[in-house]
Amino acid sequence: MYLKNLRLFNFKNFSEKNFTFSEKINCFVGNNGVGKTNILDAIHYLSLTKSYLNYSDQNNIRFHEDFFSLEGNFTDENNEDNIKIQVQSGHKKIIKRNSKTYDKLSDHIGKYPCVMISPYDRNLISEGSEYRRKFMDGMISQINPDYLHLILRYQKALAQRNALLKLFLANMYFDAISLEIYDAELIENGTKIHRIRNEFISSYVPKFRKFYASLSQGEEEVSIQYISNLEEKDMNSLLKENLNKDRAAAYTTGGIHKDDLIFKLFQYPIKKFGSQGQQKSFLVALKLAQLQTIKEYSLKSPVLLMDDIFDKLDDHRVAQLVKLAHEEEFGQIFLSDTHKERTEKIVQQISSDYRIFEL
Repeated sequence: MYLKNLRLFNFKNFSEKNFTFSEKINCFVGNNGVGKTNILDAIHYLSLTKSYLNYSDQNNIRFHEDFFSLEGNFTDENNEDNIKIQVQSGHKKIIKRNSKTYDKLSDHIGKYPCVMISPYDRNLISEGSEYRRKFMDGMISQINPDYLHLILRYQKALAQRNALLKLFLANMYFDAISLEIYDAELIENGTKIHRIRNEFISSYVPKFRKFYASLSQGEEEVSIQYISNLEEKDMNSLLKENLNKDRAAAYTTGGIHKDDLIFKLFQYPIKKFGSQGQQKSFLVALKLAQLQTIKEYSLKSPVLLMDDIFDKLDDHRVAQLVKLAHEEEFGQIFLSDTHKERTEKIVQQISSDYRIFEL
């Protein structure tokens, strides 16, 4: 599977732009601020229905316009699918596949898998557990559609339970029967989510270690530890034991929405003890392992987006990264850089099938 072409209209800094891509490697080069990242983000939109940069849909509309649209064709040996996305101010986002509008955007996830490596990934190391949970959930959702629906149901029940707890506190009363309705939803979906996360991380970590060893020449020991309240007790017991605490805090203090991934280098938190280069290699290995996992589970070759790939990586590691991605046959590669000559020198050594777009 690969993205054959892309059309942008009123998207971020582009009024209108059209691209026709190589099946293998595509490079966007130009000075900072010309829109290289925006093109990669548009491809991410077509794959996963949203911006990688966590911008709201409305914020991606070009200044002084009231809508944007994206269009692209994903093709493989047997089929070609046309995907269109339109966002208009004050209206619901519309996504069409072959002219048919999706009833639920979640039905699109996993059909055209994609992984992005970006300087913004450093939030996975530097920020709180929410970023790492979203990363884990995003990985699993691309290979397991049922998991995404579990997450959505859990989050809905969690929001309703928290709203009820706030109502109880504000009005100085308590209704255990009403709370149990949402407890049942959290127990059922949370237990399944925890099991799937556990199984996924167990199979994912060996792949991650393999890629980190390739990037670092095998000289550094790394690990990922999955942390969850449900490792010590089941969801039902957790909710019962935390009930008084939840009522006082007016929100649900324990559950799979508190899960985390602990990233370590030589058994120490990489956030504190890893250099910038080690942290970047760690993040890249996370994404390459994600690519391999998606390919194994879905039997599809994900699109790889690499934004500003020389950020915190030397030329040797960048060359090794692109070479790894190409040799593993993950699929189509898109990358951005500020120096055309540097980029072309690396990709020429890897494949003769490439295109360079100067912006």
